[in-house]
Amino acid sequence: MSTEPAIVVENLVKCFGNFTAVDHLSFSVSRGEIFGFLGPNGAGKTTTIRVLLGLLRPTSGKATVLGYDVTKETKAMQACVGYMSQLFTLYPDLTAAESINFYGQVYGLTAKELVRREAEIIAMAGLSGRENELTSHLSGGWKQRLALGCAILHKPELVFLDEPTAGEDPVSRREFWELIYGLAMQGTTIFVTTHYMDEAEHCQQVGFVSQGRLMALGTPSELKARQMRGQVLEIACSDAAGAVRILHRAQQEGVLVLDEVALYGAQVHVVVPEAEEARPAIASLLSDVGIVVQSIDWIAPSLEDVFISNIRG
Repeated sequence: MSTEPAIVVENLVKCFGNFTAVDHLSFSVSRGEIFGFLGPNGAGKTTTIRVLLGLLRPTSGKATVLGYDVTKETKAMQACVGYMSQLFTLYPDLTAAESINFYGQVYGLTAKELVRREAEIIAMAGLSGRENELTSHLSGGWKQRLALGCAILHKPELVFLDEPTAGEDPVSRREFWELIYGLAMQGTTIFVTTHYMDEAEHCQQVGFVSQGRLMALGTPSELKARQMRGQVLEIACSDAAGAVRILHRAQQEGVLVLDEVALYGAQVHVVVPEAEEARPAIASLLSDVGIVVQSIDWIAPSLEDVFISNIRG
């Protein structure tokens, strides 16, 4: 396997009129890596993917994918990559087997290769016995796995997945990610956008993007260690929802310096500049309104805490 990065992006800019969708992005993705590209809606994630696929021409900057210049060697590059969009793109009036056959012919597979790959994809997607079922009749999880199978029919070196599990239930998302891990273990490079922080936790490298700009880049552990703005306190109390309302009011009125207040299940998470200083003030405020505080503990930030901190900061 080549030691050259799978993706290299240098000062990439993409403008649509006066709007800058991608603003001087620079990063690289190693071969065989699962790279998570995270950001709110409108951050420029899909535009970046479309530039890397050669579907949009950059306004300025440079990008190479698998060593190919995305603007000058587009066709050669596209033959080596797979793409699964955030919208379900398989034809609803084709069966699962017909969908695989169609994409296999698009990718130029021989009849012998197509027969072998069809069997492999059907097994991978868990569609044995459903080969002749229309894709429109398949559940969301089966559709997603079939779409992934069609994207990797030609065994690409690199796969772009744009929010592949959006709207899926936790079981379907886990099953889909097991397929992604399997591809990565075989040496396939994965570039994935997602809104789910539990998925991002399992990426080897993560990039946070906001308003077209890269805000942070590193492994999940590195981001938690160096990119968190403030410290996280977890509060267990008798009325978590009430505590959130009280703390939000204190934040808005300037009574307490709180960077973030959020409900996490039965607990409250509060991001503060200094945990030890904030702890007694928070306990006193909640006790004064009759909320019994069982504990206020400093905890290591989650990737979601870091993400929100960076985007809002």
